[in-house]
Amino acid sequence: MQMLRTTDADFETRFTRIVNDRREADDKVEFVVREIIDNVRRNGDAALSDLTMRYDKHALTADQSTWRISAEECADAFHNLAPEVRAALELAASRIRAYHEAQLPEDRDYRDAAGVRLGARWGAVEAAGLYVPGGRASYPSTLLMNAIPAKVAGVDRLVVTTPTPKGEVNPLVLAAAHLVGVDEIWRVGGAQAIAALAHGTDTIAPVDVITGPGNAFVAEAKRQLYGVVGIDMVAGPSEILVISDGKSDPDWIAADLMSQAEHDPSAQSILITDDAGFANLVEDAVDVLGAQLSTRLTALASWKDHGVIIVVNDLLAEAPALANRLAAEHVELAVDDPEPLFAAIRHAGSVFLGRHTPEAVGDYVAGPNHVLPTGRRARFASGLSVLDFMKRTSFIQCDPAALAAIGPAAAILAEIEGLPAHAASVKVRLA
Repeated sequence: MQMLRTTDADFETRFTRIVNDRREADDKVEFVVREIIDNVRRNGDAALSDLTMRYDKHALTADQSTWRISAEECADAFHNLAPEVRAALELAASRIRAYHEAQLPEDRDYRDAAGVRLGARWGAVEAAGLYVPGGRASYPSTLLMNAIPAKVAGVDRLVVTTPTPKGEVNPLVLAAAHLVGVDEIWRVGGAQAIAALAHGTDTIAPVDVITGPGNAFVAEAKRQLYGVVGIDMVAGPSEILVISDGKSDPDWIAADLMSQAEHDPSAQSILITDDAGFANLVEDAVDVLGAQLSTRLTALASWKDHGVIIVVNDLLAEAPALANRLAAEHVELAVDDPEPLFAAIRHAGSVFLGRHTPEAVGDYVAGPNHVLPTGRRARFASGLSVLDFMKRTSFIQCDPAALAAIGPAAAILAEIEGLPAHAASVKVRLA
């Protein structure tokens, strides 16, 4: 863990190094993923079968049950949940749905001063692929956060791909799939799943948009296949920035920092505070809590290699500028009045206001999406939303009077661009 002070002579050098540390895929991953995509594009199901056995030790055979998880299995998983777990999933789903329903855009249809009819019509993509990680990151909340916006948008066909190592699958993921009405679930993971969703195979039909988090190979596959399909984003390791004064409970802040560190050894947790004594207390609390976690090997590795504590002189004067350079996925403002800090933060995936708003509440039940930009992409990208599953089609309609009003200018512009047929297509209607 690094401890920095803005008064240190080498602070700018060290902080810039933290900002520029990508913690993401290397050239080897890019090469491997390119080969996997090409294999699936050329060999389809045979490639999926070979790669699924190689990486997940699961055999995809002529028996469709080895490929696809049935709706009946998902329904059984949902009905077999403990009542309190079912209630928690239902609460999360209802809040996520309500938040995303408010994002639905409105069509436009109007006539301007020249009499031209203008507007735009929104519509959902026909099919969406949702990647749900397996193994360490097998989370039903991920399925809810991806599937519900797609459903709200009006997507016709929702397809989930998820790795099932040795055939095992998290029943909570199946229960969540039943709750939100997923159409297909395929036992395929990794870059090969993204390639199958993009290009299609004899068994898995292609989709229009792929969303959902994954490991470095999944993220790289999405990056390489963007253009063949739409994607939500290229996501890297999780990250959290906590900005807190010395009045917070250090145990609370330690838990917040560990909440992201336990995701991945490459995750990053950063604290900015104006109280050096508080910084030391949080550091001690992280050591104590980290040793108690069942995820301690991952969490403490992340904290050791990528954790940072920054001590500033003036929280309001210095922290927002640092936060904007980091453009973190999650930003907590653990102070009595978070509004002045919030107003000064331009770049963040999601912001959590006040001491009683832990980032974890946003992962599950708050409502906003937890699929968020990482790796400083919050400078130009937003979290997953209904709009990721929709597209806008503009329209124009001119009657003779409207074309007479704007057409001559169009013809002039076409001529000066050296496109006489463009000009002619307007002029012949003006005669």
